[in-house]
Amino acid sequence: MGAVGAFGSAGRTGLLSVLTGLALACGGQEASGLETAASLDETVTPANLESQTQAMTDDDARKGGNGRPAPVALALEVDNGEGVPLTVKAGQTFWVNQIDLRASINATVDEGVNGLRQNSDFLAIGWGGVRLADEEFVGLSNPDGTFTRRRFFRDAAWMKATSLFTVEPVDARGVLTGPPVLLNIGGDETRRTERDDFFIRRLRAIQWTRDCRSVTDCTGAKAFEEEALVEVRNAYEHAKKQTLTFTSRTKGLRLRWSLRPFAPYYIPVTQVSSPAHDYGFAIDIKPLTAPRKDGTYAPGSDVTFQLTLKDGKGKRLHPAGRLPTYNEVAPPGAPGNPAGIQYYQAFFDPTATYYRRKHRERMMMTQLIGPAQDIKPIRSIVDLEAFLDDSQDVQTIATPARDGVYAQFMTFPPANKLFGGAFFPNDGRWDAPVSDTWTYHLPADAKPGTYLVTAKGRRVFLGEDLPGSRTIEIQVGSKKHTEAKLTTGPCNTCHSKGGDLDTVLHANDNRAACASCHAPLGFELEGPIFVRTHFIHSRSNRFDAPLEKCSSCHLDKETTQRTSKAACLSCHKSYPDSHVKSFGPIESMYVGGGRESFQQCTGSCHKTHPGSGL
Repeated sequence: MGAVGAFGSAGRTGLLSVLTGLALACGGQEASGLETAASLDETVTPANLESQTQAMTDDDARKGGNGRPAPVALALEVDNGEGVPLTVKAGQTFWVNQIDLRASINATVDEGVNGLRQNSDFLAIGWGGVRLADEEFVGLSNPDGTFTRRRFFRDAAWMKATSLFTVEPVDARGVLTGPPVLLNIGGDETRRTERDDFFIRRLRAIQWTRDCRSVTDCTGAKAFEEEALVEVRNAYEHAKKQTLTFTSRTKGLRLRWSLRPFAPYYIPVTQVSSPAHDYGFAIDIKPLTAPRKDGTYAPGSDVTFQLTLKDGKGKRLHPAGRLPTYNEVAPPGAPGNPAGIQYYQAFFDPTATYYRRKHRERMMMTQLIGPAQDIKPIRSIVDLEAFLDDSQDVQTIATPARDGVYAQFMTFPPANKLFGGAFFPNDGRWDAPVSDTWTYHLPADAKPGTYLVTAKGRRVFLGEDLPGSRTIEIQVGSKKHTEAKLTTGPCNTCHSKGGDLDTVLHANDNRAACASCHAPLGFELEGPIFVRTHFIHSRSNRFDAPLEKCSSCHLDKETTQRTSKAACLSCHKSYPDSHVKSFGPIESMYVGGGRESFQQCTGSCHKTHPGSGL
């Protein structure tokens, strides 16, 4: 049921009053050039809202019946006040699964994010109380030898206020073509409630300093960017019941934000009647190398696999044997893959764990890890040199002798082409062919058991932005099936009703199949899953339990006793002066320091954690 049907006439009147009050309280802007004051008056009043909804033709109403295809997830984006145009399948029904808003300005002086409140699309929505929450440098230098610093700001009034979005399908004149949808995203500082419509909501501001002298010094910097972001995604099950149906007259979506209801955004919509593919996303993995007669693979052997990407009806998204080149998919101005295949985007749209658009990083990759019974976090650092090594497409992440588990991974395109193309742009690496096959090597000392092979990626197609993953098992050295011994959980206490692990992140609910991809990288030390989990849950007010109560996630006391900077400072933001003297100052908001952050500090410290519940 759409928002109109759910709230009724009286409810709509009350809702519009609330939106108006919120706008005035937070200093909402006047109407922009998208609509005149007269057209705003015409579309906002409850009476006209009702009449516009009823103005759908009988033919449109018949098309909106049970014969319609199943609703699919819709992703909306607005950048600096401009709606990013959507192309969708004609007559499709959607629920809103993702909203990304961004406002940005450039500056030549260090003013934090003060310029956003004076001259941006978010200038009058309430900036009181904004504060610096975290700071982190980017490990890799810029092409000119300078470095980039990121400062993350929170607690502005607009971030803490309850926000509502109304999404209205409209024709070329701005008249509704169907019932609008009302979405409650809550506020960044509020706990989860049954009224929330999205599992993930993140509202923040970021200052980028792009010409720092070093990874500790930005003296004299003059290249600043300030941006404000709204990120909401992963609609709860009850929110998916609020749907939008595009009729033949739908030419756009009007997106109203309760903090600026009289300056709605407009997102143009183009409909295509017969797309070459359907919605949905699935990944298949097939071993091309046959096992031995007993169904196992021998230690020391090579195993080749093939990846197949499909739409929701099982149709291939690429020819067998070949994936698109990087230049066909990712760089600005690229044609984009017509089937929606995505590759790593952070060269052009930088990401930051928790704070900025990790869902838009869109890395496609595969991993091998095993045996299952030995799976654990990987703390050995993978350096950039391994990524740029032209002699190998696959990186070895962990070995049994060094890490107690074996792991390899490969990106698509392979890292020597993907990252090599960024460092050596004149070598043609982004134009290199990309195969859908790869080969993992099982070490001679591979311990018998079950090994996990996983592939993950993302598809963006006709308005739908979906992650996907697939894990298969192979037996190495023994037919006996073995399983991972997970020491944390249960995640579904919170990750449910639309925020399930098979929906969020990489759409992977097999947590044993995470550690190989999530290893510390020399240029991104926060890679390990335990670092990211600690960091996200300690910064997010979506996590309901007290942070000191380790037993909310840890299943036994021993798993909280490994002392390293990365283990402690991925959650804690400070430590005593005595620790500063012994272990150095805190230099990273993610892992505390540098490469030493993964080393065991001592076996005699931190045997208990106050309030841990263990």
